[in-house]
Amino acid sequence: MSGQGKTVCVTGGSGYIASWLVKLLLQRDYTVRASVQHDYTVRASVLRTLKTEHLVALDGAKERLHLFKGNLLEEGSFDSVVDGCDDVFHTASPCFFTTSDPQAELIDPALKGTLNVLGSCAKSPIVKRVVLTSSMAAVECTSRPRTPEEITDETWFSDLEFCKENKLWYHLSKTLAEDVAWKFAKEKGIDMVVINPLVVVGPLLQPTLNSSAAAILELINDVANAHIQAYEIPSASRRYCLVERMAHFSEVVKILHELYPSFQLPEKVADDKPYILAKQVSKEKAKTLGIDFISLEEGLKETVESLTEKKFVGM
Repeated sequence: MSGQGKTVCVTGGSGYIASWLVKLLLQRDYTVRASVQHDYTVRASVLRTLKTEHLVALDGAKERLHLFKGNLLEEGSFDSVVDGCDDVFHTASPCFFTTSDPQAELIDPALKGTLNVLGSCAKSPIVKRVVLTSSMAAVECTSRPRTPEEITDETWFSDLEFCKENKLWYHLSKTLAEDVAWKFAKEKGIDMVVINPLVVVGPLLQPTLNSSAAAILELINDVANAHIQAYEIPSASRRYCLVERMAHFSEVVKILHELYPSFQLPEKVADDKPYILAKQVSKEKAKTLGIDFISLEEGLKETVESLTEKKFVGM
């Protein structure tokens, strides 16, 4: 589908998934209004900063990319970004797993940020659909005993109490944010589709490390495309789990050993007993978006090559 003549909003435009999303949208001739962290403005002197220079350099950016400031905690700060947009991709949310203040650093930005963006969408008379980036963190966490044969699908939601008890603060933030999003969307009549990826691997567009790539580094286009398909396919609805397969970090280490035998990698991971049983995740609904999953092996290879190219690791 051509996006010529259409304007869309991407929040958190300088992030890992969002950067690829902006790239693909520009390739499809969409005009993109992207928000970046609130300490950045649209002044020319700031557009070339570390956070945004990779966006400004994209093909089509000069003609069809417009950058705005956006503060997840400031009510109304996304009004100017959403204004004039046909549809909105909300990807902005903190993603890290170690925190000294989970409420301030993870939960508030995720929860209040989602409500702020949806609030701006509700004010717009022309926004048709919102595609929300959630996570499998909002799907998979439960204290209920499971067998390896049990298949997880889009009907599953993480248990809030389980997340709290196990101090899974990122998982809690994504679950709370998605829960409040569904309630708000229903109340305001917003057509919303949610994408729930697991760990995202692949080449980096941005010059800084994201949490998923950092995890690979410590051991040493599917997702962006799904967002666009979720927007462009009229029948898309509710949630989509994006999981090529479940793998413990011990399997990741084994794959990296095979791909890069010269790397100084640990022989085993510190914790070889995952708190969640290895399991299967349904791919059936994701396939309706036309998703052809890249294998874990290929994704890891592309990630390492990208990390090497950006000089985060030496071959």
